[in-house]
Amino acid sequence: MSCSLLWPIFFSAVAAADGMLPETTVVVLYEEDGEATLSIKNTDAGPALLHSVVENVPEDLEPLLIVTPPVTRVEAGDTQLVRFISTLKQPLKTQRLKRVSFEGIPQARAAGGATIGITLRQNLPLILHPQGLPRHHTPWELLTWKRVGDRLSVHNDSAYVVRLAPDVQLLPQGTLATLPRTYILPGEALVAKGEGTLGNVAHVEIQPATVYGFSVDNYRAPVISDEG
Repeated sequence: MSCSLLWPIFFSAVAAADGMLPETTVVVLYEEDGEATLSIKNTDAGPALLHSVVENVPEDLEPLLIVTPPVTRVEAGDTQLVRFISTLKQPLKTQRLKRVSFEGIPQARAAGGATIGITLRQNLPLILHPQGLPRHHTPWELLTWKRVGDRLSVHNDSAYVVRLAPDVQLLPQGTLATLPRTYILPGEALVAKGEGTLGNVAHVEIQPATVYGFSVDNYRAPVISDEG
């Protein structure tokens, strides 16, 4: 099964998972607000410790926010509000991408004299949005796809983070190429890997995700060839 088919299943699986359940599948922090909040519900039958952490993506290691509370006890069925507070030293020029993880650590239970504890973790994208930047609900439309010989690349010259499934369908031949990851940061260019020649590729079809994390219909984009 291709990643493009698995991707929407992943989103629905997050929404149905036991343990600490976030109210959304992505967090957006608007610079003018200075913070964002997210409600986390403990769906387990017993109390658990909620451990929240902000993680950097490899391409952007600058610390831009903190999370509070980092650790707190949440009773069974209760909801905890987690805050993400901006620590920006300079105004944002583009959207920035971080990730946040939520780990539920249940109260240990004794079974036959042994102590058992299972931790469950959710990991979500967090996008920091610059003040004054219009909210664009379909930023994947701003990507530019280029073919030079048998090299296919995608360029993000916009100020928006674009999230999408890594599998890219090449048209008209219907074969697949694969991007190295599921996001493209502002100003980046990624190269897709595929098999065979790309000589007659005219379009690509991708499966993007909205800012709010839900999968949407496939999107078809033209490919600019080296022949003009």
